[in-house]
Amino acid sequence: MNIRHGYKLCTIAALTVLGTGLVLGRAAVAQQGPYDVEAGTQVLTRGPVHEAFAQTVTFNPQPGIVVSQAPPDLIEEVPPDQRPEGANVTWIPGYWGWDDERSSFLWISGTWRALPPGRQWIPGYWSGSAQGIQWTSGYWADAAVNVVQYLPAPPPTAEVGPNIAAPSPDSIWVPGSWVWYQDHYAWRPGYWGVVRPDWIWIPAHYVWAPRGYVFVDGYWDYSVNRRGVLFAPVYFDQVVYTRSNYHYSPSVVIDLSVFSDHLFLRPRYQHYYFGDYYAPSYRSSGFYASFTFNSTRYGYDPIYAHRRWENRRDRDWEYRAQADFQNRRDHEDARPPRTLAAQITRSTSGVSSREKSPVVARPFSQMTSRTNTPIRFQPVAHEERQQIVQRGQAIHAYRVTREKRETGAERPSAKQAARPTGPGRVVLPKSPIVAQSAAQLRVALPRTPSVTRLPARTRALGSNRHRPTADTARSPARTRAPDRTSKTR
Repeated sequence: MNIRHGYKLCTIAALTVLGTGLVLGRAAVAQQGPYDVEAGTQVLTRGPVHEAFAQTVTFNPQPGIVVSQAPPDLIEEVPPDQRPEGANVTWIPGYWGWDDERSSFLWISGTWRALPPGRQWIPGYWSGSAQGIQWTSGYWADAAVNVVQYLPAPPPTAEVGPNIAAPSPDSIWVPGSWVWYQDHYAWRPGYWGVVRPDWIWIPAHYVWAPRGYVFVDGYWDYSVNRRGVLFAPVYFDQVVYTRSNYHYSPSVVIDLSVFSDHLFLRPRYQHYYFGDYYAPSYRSSGFYASFTFNSTRYGYDPIYAHRRWENRRDRDWEYRAQADFQNRRDHEDARPPRTLAAQITRSTSGVSSREKSPVVARPFSQMTSRTNTPIRFQPVAHEERQQIVQRGQAIHAYRVTREKRETGAERPSAKQAARPTGPGRVVLPKSPIVAQSAAQLRVALPRTPSVTRLPARTRALGSNRHRPTADTARSPARTRAPDRTSKTR
């Protein structure tokens, strides 16, 4: 079963009105001062992170979460009138995410994103399944490839961490992964690579889709503070987003200087989460603090690994990070606020705990006026806004095409069926969000970490060879979940 969302799309006429400074469908402002928040909209200072901004790497990927209800129609989202400078920066629209505690959907706001060189964004989607409504994650694919190969579930990971000492203090361990060779999986072991402060290596990993597992090879991405602008998620009252001609323009951003200090991973949903998920109950719900995620070998957090590398000369950095987590887990007043309203109340109440809880969210207007950040801003021209609206329509169409081809809802045309793509392969059109190559951007990427090649003898006879059975080809690899009750060191 496929969901047919009656998604509403912005029109050029509506955009022209927006360009005059009038925002259609606005209700009364609920919070005055530097924050422009309308009534019926609750800005959150915690929640899932837009997948295009940061994506998790799970060693044993599983099918996406299943919920009992379909998401609402997509909101007509208009980006703010300021954007980061650079030809490689693009607006990526938001989408509905699931909130377990409310048993409802929240809006994961769009993001201004500096695109990883040479990659294209494949957006995720909600679709019907035999169990309910299921999430399929988006991912950054190679921009030069338009044929997607869907593979059987990879076997349980063989990653156990470094087996040799680092060749230099500037090295970072890159985990191994299973690779598909002809008709079986072979293990490609981990290795030490050299990185640079401004870049994060995203290691090879798999992403689940209804048709099979997609291999995403390793690539370089910008460091967090250079990726763009992460806007806060919001919770809407239904009466707000169902109004005629309603448009939403995010105006509150998450401060990236504290973002990584409160970062969690939820591999079952394939999302990062930021903010207050410190209570012990979240462990049983599948939330992992960054350092525990890496140490359990359940997956790999490139952001945490990069931060640890940046502090490699500080022998106590990791200990302090774990001690800070322990303190927030044990003391609720040391945790960051959960909503913008709570943050404002705390900052004006004069309570002593505010020193322990840094400001998580800020007005976007305040961010654009800063001069001490690695990102500079420029106005969004009217013509560019028109292009953004058109690209948003194209992204929606692309999402629908991906859903149809991966869920089997679309029958291939005679021309498509005649293409020699082979079993388990699907031709997807070029994504509307495509980054230029490093050469086109004139960006000097770090040298790609060298990968140990599998010799022919190992491929054919090695003990790491794994040929999927009928069972593993139909269902995801299952491994015992790590012990989430372990104490910090």
